[in-house]
Amino acid sequence: MASEPGTQSRVMFQTKVEEPAQRKLGKLTVKYNRKDLQRRLDIEEWIDGQLHLLYDCEEEEVPELEIDIDELLELTDAEQRSRLHELLQECGKPKEDFINGLLYRMKGLRKMSGSLKK
Repeated sequence: MASEPGTQSRVMFQTKVEEPAQRKLGKLTVKYNRKDLQRRLDIEEWIDGQLHLLYDCEEEEVPELEIDIDELLELTDAEQRSRLHELLQECGKPKEDFINGLLYRMKGLRKMSGSLKK
């Protein structure tokens, strides 16, 4: 291919389409703000520590109890108290301080949707 003296060949490069930046981790918790998540975690850790004291034993020896915060949030105050008594019936120690402490800590906590629960 001969080129004429007045024309120049052009080389065209395709520009790479930029990929969207990866989602920032913080955007995953938009629905549940970090403060709410931290508060829930603090309550769960408090429950764990209190159960060790109530049953006066090591972690491996604590009976298999599932205190579901979301389940409790769906109940009235009286029903919450009754449900906790039911869950702790095997415990020989007084449980009122634990129940009162848990109900106090749960005030203002919102129920989470099923997608974030275990």
